[in-house]
Amino acid sequence: MLNFSTGRAARLRYLSGSFQVLSQGDHVLCAVTQRRIPLNDLRYWSHELQEAYASGEIAVARYGEMKKQGRI
Repeated sequence: MLNFSTGRAARLRYLSGSFQVLSQGDHVLCAVTQRRIPLNDLRYWSHELQEAYASGEIAVARYGEMKKQGRI
């Protein structure tokens, strides 16, 4: 079976504790590092900012930065 979403970034709606696939793909990009995150490995995101993160450390740093700026 052909998989046309291979190599393409997915579009997701990040929810609290889960996400919804809006456009098929096999990865998303980290909002901070632009590193590819395979959907099967996606563990960290912000539903407030609608962003994905490559690690917990990156997510915590981004949260602190956005809180300081008053964006969340």
